Amino acid sequence: MRPVFTWNIGSRSLPLGKRTVVMGVVNVTPDSFSDGGQHFSPQAAIAHGLKLLEEGAEVVDVGGESTRPGARAGTDSAVVGAEEELRRVLPVIAGIKNVKPAAIVSIDTYKATVARAAVEAGAEIVNDVSGFLWDPDLRKTVAGMRCGVVIMHTRGRPEEWKSLPAVPDAAMLVKKELRQRADEAVRAAGIRRDRIILDPGFGFGKGYTGDCALLREFEKLHELRFPLLAGISRKSFLGKALAQDGAEPPASERLFGTLGAETALVLKGAHMIRTHDVKACVQALKVADLIA
Repeated sequence: MRPVFTWNIGSRSLPLGKRTVVMGVVNVTPDSFSDGGQHFSPQAAIAHGLKLLEEGAEVVDVGGESTRPGARAGTDSAVVGAEEELRRVLPVIAGIKNVKPAAIVSIDTYKATVARAAVEAGAEIVNDVSGFLWDPDLRKTVAGMRCGVVIMHTRGRPEEWKSLPAVPDAAMLVKKELRQRADEAVRAAGIRRDRIILDPGFGFGKGYTGDCALLREFEKLHELRFPLLAGISRKSFLGKALAQDGAEPPASERLFGTLGAETALVLKGAHMIRTHDVKACVQALKVADLIA
């Protein structure tokens, strides 16, 4: 039985634990690893976000910069600056909220200026893949706003991932470093615990063996005493696991492997699943929730 939490996202709260919350992915980018370019125009991204809500997503996560392996992100030389990121995401947030004012929108960013503008435009969650490491101003910015926050674990930066050495014990490393980052958010920045959800960051610098270990030992993260989000949809390590005769299926053909991993994570206690394939995920997790 997974622990139950109430996640404070500002003007309202989201119950977590009695059933799994599904977060749908809206990539407003030309180069994301899975669906880059498919929803790059504001109109296409808005339509996609609304479609995910109709399919059962309770949250849509809007992102304007790819953090795929090899991307130049999280540095001063990032390809997508704050101004361009805002140009991409703000019309999408506004468009979704115009049609569905009650929709919960998350902004997927590590930049303080983007986070602030997105929350002012109607986003209620800031999802930072860097765990407050890439922009030193973001933690303070989030502390001063009324919103929920996702603190994700990442190891290194996307352009470094292929060269990083293997992690001897990925679950232990992630648990240790997520604890540090959450404690710093609470104690140093004054972000209330009930505003925070943690994400171990599948695919973000752990390598194939590290991602497999995280999946296998996910339940150990409950020792952190925070709700847990997992984003495993179409990840490259699933491609390796699904390979036949050395050939890995492309991201678009990893649905069944993704559903298997998402179901396993719910059975190990995940409170929220971030996914590209919302309709299939919602149906699978309705069954998983019968025994989670």
